[in-house]
Amino acid sequence: MPDSSYSIDQFVVGRSARMRAVFDFIRVIADSDSSVLVTGETGTGKEMVANLIHQSSSRRHKPFVPVSCAILSETLIESELFGHERGAFTGAIKDRPGRFELAHGGTIFLDDIDDVPLSMQVKLLRVLQTRTIERLGGTRPIPVDVRVITGSKRDLRQLVAEGKFREDLFYRLNVIPIVLPPLRERREDIPLLAEHFIKRYFRQRGEEPRQLAPAVLQAFTRYPWPGNVRELENACERIAQTCTCDTVRIGCVPATVLFHKYAEQQEPIVETHVPPSSVSLDDRLREVETNLISWALKVSGGNKSKAAELLQIKRSTLGDRIKKLNLDHLASEATD
Repeated sequence: MPDSSYSIDQFVVGRSARMRAVFDFIRVIADSDSSVLVTGETGTGKEMVANLIHQSSSRRHKPFVPVSCAILSETLIESELFGHERGAFTGAIKDRPGRFELAHGGTIFLDDIDDVPLSMQVKLLRVLQTRTIERLGGTRPIPVDVRVITGSKRDLRQLVAEGKFREDLFYRLNVIPIVLPPLRERREDIPLLAEHFIKRYFRQRGEEPRQLAPAVLQAFTRYPWPGNVRELENACERIAQTCTCDTVRIGCVPATVLFHKYAEQQEPIVETHVPPSSVSLDDRLREVETNLISWALKVSGGNKSKAAELLQIKRSTLGDRIKKLNLDHLASEATD
């Protein structure tokens, strides 16, 4: 596994059998130079797994170069990956190495390989076969010593069957396959991940981490997380920026997590201090409103005008709600 200077981050935080199997497999294949294909939905952590493989290998002291193929246009991707010579095109005023050259001796991670156009797939295949690249506008082959790890959010076998991905390239990339499960299929990891991210983002704010109320963990565990670990992390970051409670309560949770399309099929989530036979909507709304207004006043330094802008309401409306919720002490130093 990686040396002590490298943080595996959220991938250390997980007890599910499927993720433990991924970690164990990485230990086995880390020092191989064979190509690895990491498949998983968006947000499952394909780049983190690629980095973990690199940091677990003998190449860890050399560069790890991640590339998102999805954000590169067909006209830019060749120059980005292979570099270009001076004068290769308008604006090419000097020689520029590509990502493969920058990764020499280390690992290159080509994420969203499923978005690479067929014309570029041929050139990638040649690199894998010859371990050399040619810069755009150049003629001399440049040797590159890199381990190639690719990531795909779609099933490449299906794309091959549809004629959208070269079969020969697929077999070159799929020497060692790793499939990452979506977060909804490893729900036992959700509480651990949530606590990990909450601690991180509260500490980034210079504050002591908050505990998560049982109802919050229940809401997190029930939500399907279509954006996977990335979405969970974003939700925790938002909570850390807006929560003013001593404990993260259900009112601090983003509405998208609480009110999703599957929620109506389930029993309502109730805070442990509320009798299970009743749920007060007024109390719940008051809690949410108190948290949001407290956050806005804190961020604005007690300035009601700025707080009203943050909340996208009139200043007079905010003043009324501050009085109603007994939050005058938070705005006592306002200098409107």
